[in-house]
Amino acid sequence: MVKIDIDYNECDGSECGECVDVCPMEILVLDGDKVVIKNLEECSVCEVCMDVCPNECIEVEDDED
Repeated sequence: MVKIDIDYNECDGSECGECVDVCPMEILVLDGDKVVIKNLEECSVCEVCMDVCPNECIEVEDDED
């Protein structure tokens, strides 16, 4: 199971939105001015959202061992 954590204390939300723009599976979406997680089960764990986040506030983990 995939786990995505967003540190909302560091996230700029709609002022940034880089993670939303690059997510190929459209897991991260804007809800108003906040980035939210939708359809988590479809996440491919590509970690592109982590790579583009200027504030390093997204963490993606694949708990499948």
